[in-house]
Amino acid sequence: MSAVTAKYQATLPKPVREKLQLKAGDKVTFSIENDRVYIQKATGFDVPYLRSLETTLEEWASPEDEEAYKNL
Repeated sequence: MSAVTAKYQATLPKPVREKLQLKAGDKVTFSIENDRVYIQKATGFDVPYLRSLETTLEEWASPEDEEAYKNL
């Protein structure tokens, strides 16, 4: 059991941290299916999500943008 703070944060119980092999600073993801919430250790980038954003960034793909941001 874990209490939710005023900032909607909760501590993961030790058995959950151990099962997921979590260390401080690790990321976790949450998903909801029907009436259940699942938590798992994040293993990298969410490629389908990033691909869905790709078309929204096309406006920044001009030669002028490349020149303006090449040193960042």
